[in-house]
Amino acid sequence: MKVLITGATGLVGQEIVSLCHQQGIDVNYLTTNKDKIKSQSNYKGFFWNPKINEIDTDCFKGVEIIINLAGSTVAKRWTSGYKKEILESRVLSVSVLFEALSVIPHSVRHMISASAIGIYPDSFQNYYMEDSKERGNDFLGKVVAQWEDTVTKFNELKINVSILRIGLVLSKNGGAFVKIVDPIKYGLGSVFGNGKQWQSWIHVIDLARMFVFVMQEEKYGVFNAVAPNPVSNQKLTHAIALGLNKRIFLPNTPKFFMQLILGEMHTLLFSSQRVCSSRVLGLGFVFKYDNISSAVDDLLK
Repeated sequence: MKVLITGATGLVGQEIVSLCHQQGIDVNYLTTNKDKIKSQSNYKGFFWNPKINEIDTDCFKGVEIIINLAGSTVAKRWTSGYKKEILESRVLSVSVLFEALSVIPHSVRHMISASAIGIYPDSFQNYYMEDSKERGNDFLGKVVAQWEDTVTKFNELKINVSILRIGLVLSKNGGAFVKIVDPIKYGLGSVFGNGKQWQSWIHVIDLARMFVFVMQEEKYGVFNAVAPNPVSNQKLTHAIALGLNKRIFLPNTPKFFMQLILGEMHTLLFSSQRVCSSRVLGLGFVFKYDNISSAVDDLLK
């Protein structure tokens, strides 16, 4: 089996590549950086530039599955220009793949794409399943909805589609977890707002395992890629502090203060989505880290 991965050199992509190689699955990957192109027997890089609809179609040779992780980080100040990049980096990358496959012979039969739980509205009460019809009306909600609509078009090419709506990814190698840990280490940790906002999280290892599970078991449709036990921001913050043998001394950080510092991006810290992962559990997926304590313990080793 051979898989094509976009975003293979990123935080999640690296874990998926490692799992694929452990299981004898060859990986092709696309990169916008020609310096990152490697050519090994089981790991081959190809150049693309979605902004100008450029792609080396040799990347599809022998490929049965595409795992799409492409997209600029949302953890950067949302200027009007960068908001455009957040959207286009997701939608254009998918469109380039679609357009290429629509005009060349290929063996691709399954498209597995990242998405985000930001598609669901901000709520302290709702518990979102994959079939929940509610959609967020904020910037991220609209981005994710458009992203998923573009991915779903692969059905027109008789390619099965799977969409993983990813929550807060916890990894010791980067991302949100490191940014939460560092202030707590130095006694500067703080809960955001009232701390009651739900944070539906997932350990990066489990996220990579879920992508590979959906690929190998040939499961299609939408999956909430979150651990079974979402926690409040307060519980997450205090669980990390406990793991570090620290205490949270500072008062809660008010929303208006973070809005002054981060602008519109502050919504990442204060939005609340309680999301259910029962569908993937029902299909036989077993989480290695199903509660926040076990995840934090592992990440702080």
